[in-house]
Amino acid sequence: MSDSADSLRQSSTERHPARDVPVQGPDPLSVHLNADARQVWLMLREPRLVRQWFGWEAEGLDEEIRSIYFAPSVVEGPDHKFLTVDGGDTFRIEPVQDGTLVTLERADSEEAITEGWVTFLQQLRFALERHPSATRRTAFFSGEPASDESIIGKLNAEQLQQPGDSYSLTLPNGHELNGTVWFRTENQLGLTVSEYADHGEGLVIVADQGGSSMVTVTTYGLGARALRDIWDGWEDFRQASYPSSEPLLTSEL
Repeated sequence: MSDSADSLRQSSTERHPARDVPVQGPDPLSVHLNADARQVWLMLREPRLVRQWFGWEAEGLDEEIRSIYFAPSVVEGPDHKFLTVDGGDTFRIEPVQDGTLVTLERADSEEAITEGWVTFLQQLRFALERHPSATRRTAFFSGEPASDESIIGKLNAEQLQQPGDSYSLTLPNGHELNGTVWFRTENQLGLTVSEYADHGEGLVIVADQGGSSMVTVTTYGLGARALRDIWDGWEDFRQASYPSSEPLLTSEL
């Protein structure tokens, strides 16, 4: 472990010890949302709303959304029960007693794309349940680590498994993250972050895939100074642990 990773400090509730099998249910492409089916459908069918959860802010995001969700090949199911996007992946939308179950059926088995959908489904759930009408600001990087350790390991967060467990992390430059576990799968960890929104919380998702790691940071309602402090913290972490990766990609201020 690098010196910078050694400097990370972590504390959490000890109610649930680390385990080999992540807590996430058997199908990470199926999520329960505390929202009704109409709200889910709108988040899939209005471009400005898709932009609040899909991917991260970058040049070309609007065009990517159009090509995936609004191409001539897209099929809307009767009664808004399914949506097949360009490429053949299908959202299944099932109203249930306490919300809506959304399942993404993959058209193929390409693992990298599947992992991306895991991230995006959790971002959809977070946007609907926590910030349905707010504008997000994001930061993102991906790259190969300087060592073989996973990004979850670099954050000293291996024991964080149960959704709802509280945690506290400190990045090498002193930047603090506090909140709860949002979700956990074999390759991904989602954390709510109280410092990342002016009201409520923001979201961080870290993932490992095929020798590469990714970080997606989502914030709401913060001013330019607060955003720069957050982005500086992750940029310092990137430079220390992923020195060959591209610089942090952030929203425009």
